[in-house]
Parts: sequence; structure tokens; C-alpha cells
Amino acid sequence: MISAEGLLAVCSSKCVSADLLGVSFEGVNLKCLNKKIMDISGMPSSRKNQKKIKYIYPNRKNRGKIYLAIGLIAVAAVVISAFIFLGHGQSNTPVVYARATALTTPAGEYSANGTQVVLVTSKGPIWIQMRDDKPITTQNFLNLVRQGFYDGTTFHRVMVGFVIQGGQNQSTSVPSISDEIGNDNRNTQYTIAMAKTSEPNSATSEFFINLVDNGNLTVDAAGDKFDAVYSVFGTVISGQSVVNAIANGQVTTNPSTGEDSQPVNPVTVSKAIILP
Repeated sequence: MISAEGLLAVCSSKCVSADLLGVSFEGVNLKCLNKKIMDISGMPSSRKNQKKIKYIYPNRKNRGKIYLAIGLIAVAAVVISAFIFLGHGQSNTPVVYARATALTTPAGEYSANGTQVVLVTSKGPIWIQMRDDKPITTQNFLNLVRQGFYDGTTFHRVMVGFVIQGGQNQSTSVPSISDEIGNDNRNTQYTIAMAKTSEPNSATSEFFINLVDNGNLTVDAAGDKFDAVYSVFGTVISGQSVVNAIANGQVTTNPSTGEDSQPVNPVTVSKAIILP
């Protein structure tokens, strides 16, 4: 142990041996000696010098701002990545739909160059080929497609094992057209026909797709059959699974008719397109 006299001698000296850094002092408060040792070790010997060294590194306040900026950048990167991943960052280039394999029979009704229409729905696309031998009904439907009449409409009537019905646009009035039954008017599965009232020649814009063969169903007290009443003007040639998905949607009771046919979540026709 170094004596008090030895320590006092060190204090009065102008230099201090580096050996003192490893010496343990007891019982004496020697500020001068502490200063000397600080000078030798390169450590700050006063609060003033300590403050100067302290500000070489960011203080707590500045560090907090840096951490906040880094956090905001990270969050922005995650949001942008999710935006692109979910497809919202993609271009608005419209989807181009190609023609489906055309029906060519029965001859005179369908042909390789027959007009095709795609109903782009919220469940997927449905390809319909128009009949060549139903000019009144087919042209009425195509004219409405060209006008954008069906865009935004829904399949408002859905009955499993019967039909799905659409084409109702209450904001626009459409003139009625003549019935066009012909010699081979058959409401078989996946054919499309014009809906109408009980009156002859009352079809306008509404249509239905047969989910089964409905041709022999009786539609009125007179015993008239489906095939003798509803004009068939085309057939679903692709997208039958979409038709089935629409048919299997949940329905509730229509308060106007009492029929269990009103979709809980109606499927929308976002766009109807005539294919070249």
C-alpha cells in the first residue's frame, strides 16, 4: 500500500508514472492525482471535456429521429411491395379475349364464323355463340352489347336446376321485339334465350341461360311448353363452370315474387364484348 506522504509527492510532481493506473488507493481523496491519472490514460479530466467528447456520438434525441426515419422507410417499402403484389400496381391494359372453339352444328344454326360474345362476370368469363338463323333476337342482343347496356348489370334471378337470368337495366327503356321461335327452338342445357312476360312479342333485354333441358316444361294454363314460348338465340360454348358457379350462389326470397331466387351476393357483368 502506498503511504499518504508518497501520494502527496506524486500530486506535486509535473509527471505521473503510468504504473499508477494499476494502483489501488484507499482512504485519501486526491483530486490532483485523479487528474494526473486521467491525463495519462487519455480520459477526460473535467465535465467540460466530457461534454466535448459526448457530442461526437448522436444524443438520444437525434438517435430517436434516425430510428423513426428508418422505421417509416421500412413501412413504406412494405406497403409498396404489398401494393404491387396484390396487382394494384399493374397497368390498366384491358384483357383481350380470344374466340372459343365455334359450334358448327346443326347446320344453318351455328357456323365456324358465327358471332361470339363474352360476358365478363365477377365469377369469370362466359363465351356465347349467337345463332345464325335468329336475326331479330341476335341483332337485338348484339345492339345492346354495343351500347354497353349490359355493363354493370347482374344475374338477378338464380334458380338451381332451372335458369340464371340477367339483363335487367331499370335505368334504360328498351323496345320489345317479336318472338322468333322458328323450326328448331330448343331450350337445352346452356342455351341462352330471351325472357319475356306472358304476352307474345314482349321480350326486350332480359335473357336467361338454361341450366338443364327445360324444353318440355309447361309455362302456362294453356299448356304451352318452353320451346314454344322462349326464343333461343345462342349457346354457352365456354365458361360453363362459371354458369354453374353463379347457379350455386346463395339466394333468398324475392319479396316481389315470393320466389327463392334473389341472390344474396349477385354476380355482376362488368363488360359484354363482341369478339372479332
